[in-house]
Amino acid sequence: MTTPTKTSPVRPDLAALDAITCAVESGAGLPEVVRAAARALDASLVLVDRAGAVLAVAARSPADERSLTADGTGVQTVELRVADEPVGLLRMRVRDPAATGNGLVKLVSTLVASEVERLRAPQRASQAAAAAFVHAVLDRSLVDPEEIRDRAGEINLSLETGASLLVARAHPQVPVEDGWRTRVLAVVERGARAATPSALAVPAPGERGDGSAAEVVVVVPGGDDGAAQRAAEGVLHELQAGLAGHTFAVGRSRIAADASELARAGNEALLAANVAEGDCDRSLIAFDETGAYRLLLPAMSEDPAELQRFYAETVEPLVAYDEQYETPFLQTVEAFLDADANVAGTAQRLFTHRHTIRYRLERVREISGLDVGSTDGREKLSLGLKAMRVLGIAKRGGPATEAGAGGGRVPRRR
Repeated sequence: MTTPTKTSPVRPDLAALDAITCAVESGAGLPEVVRAAARALDASLVLVDRAGAVLAVAARSPADERSLTADGTGVQTVELRVADEPVGLLRMRVRDPAATGNGLVKLVSTLVASEVERLRAPQRASQAAAAAFVHAVLDRSLVDPEEIRDRAGEINLSLETGASLLVARAHPQVPVEDGWRTRVLAVVERGARAATPSALAVPAPGERGDGSAAEVVVVVPGGDDGAAQRAAEGVLHELQAGLAGHTFAVGRSRIAADASELARAGNEALLAANVAEGDCDRSLIAFDETGAYRLLLPAMSEDPAELQRFYAETVEPLVAYDEQYETPFLQTVEAFLDADANVAGTAQRLFTHRHTIRYRLERVREISGLDVGSTDGREKLSLGLKAMRVLGIAKRGGPATEAGAGGGRVPRRR
């Protein structure tokens, strides 16, 4: 009778583990730490940060690296955490799974995660200082021009020849993973710096709108309006190329020739981004292109409560009704105003019958108390729509925006 034998536990290669700690202690950098980790695990490794950028590679060939990066066959992904905070991912293909225990993988990944966090600390401190500066300028807690320039100098940002601001916003239309906002920030920064290497990108202060979007503020130093436009275009291009399944809005301010004008520039960029978000044709709008919306900038920056009240008195009842009952009344009002109050033109825009349009406009009057047949009613509804955009309130789509809509009706699925 054969006596069963117990499987011997995997014994770590102490020399290989020592190579990892030596690389950490000597400050050799992440590439050397990852190479030592690859030897300890007898594996190919790719280290990726939270934003999806590759930090280090230890692979046997370019083809092996591409397979690791693309999560090919046999690739395992280990999430790296420090104090329960995700710091990145370690993608690996172990050559002999039987010789690599989970305990060894956990030990090595913990060492790599600690080194990632240690090397990120100065960068995070710098990012925190930059964000604190931009937020203080935007909320006007920092207003003295000389102090603004001094604080900007501390983070290597030159404002001597002026600057402009961008606001970039990304709305996910697909499920997203932890750290997606960090990725949006990295993509926006990359796009801006492709045109202006000294551009500074930080997360927007607080959560604007309904909190579903990632918003980034970019300071583009210099007084060249063309450079600011190229930076904005670079941001939009990188967002579209690097973040599939998202919608975007980018707003650009005028040049702030003096440091004291930066807060004004921030409001201009925000207004332009809000207008771009409500525009079906353009994702990038400069403040100079916002037309009549510019007249509402003082209200947005100095008395947003009054603007909110006007919105509440005009189109908010339609927004609420559409959201509750999935109706297209707000969309119909927009199309009616865009068609110069022409019913036939509105019907053509919405691909529905003009009798349906007349019915909807009558319901608009009943819900909002505003009659589109009167000049006063049309003006209030038009300004209410503008207030909605300036405030950054996203409009909801009713059934007429869905595939298969006909005559304003969509067959309900059971």
